[in-house]
Amino acid sequence: METMPEHAALGTLLRHVLELLDGDVAKVYDELGLAGYRPRFSPYVRVLVIDGSASIRELAAKVGVTHSAASQTVAQLARSGLVVLEPGADARQRIVSLTPQAREILPVIEAEWAATAAAARGLDAELPMPLADLLAEAVQALRRMSFRDRIAESGLDLPPAPGHSATE
Repeated sequence: METMPEHAALGTLLRHVLELLDGDVAKVYDELGLAGYRPRFSPYVRVLVIDGSASIRELAAKVGVTHSAASQTVAQLARSGLVVLEPGADARQRIVSLTPQAREILPVIEAEWAATAAAARGLDAELPMPLADLLAEAVQALRRMSFRDRIAESGLDLPPAPGHSATE
């Protein structure tokens, strides 16, 4: 079993938690016979189940990631045979839809989603507050003041951040 330093850096801890969560979800998908399905696919598949189809830009907004991240994940989904891309209203837009192959495995994916949600509730019961709530609060705090600005405020001599004058 991996060990973590007692006082690991914040980024290291966050990555480790994500690795533990995603790693086990990926194992479950493998055990369910969905070896090519990755945990990062689920938010996109869920949007497409509800919306039917969406542009990559719409997917990015609904999933809460950058256009670049959404484009990369959609490319992986397409390589896995789970989505198809069609031209949109202009040459730059691509519309994403689930394939029949994806729709065929939806019952297994949806059962895993439900089981994962139950497992998350069980994990939350062991924590002082639900993990998703804590992470949402962290995102809000970082939107109020970036981590870069917090580092600068700690006394480290940094040049002004882009968009800030030296007198602010």
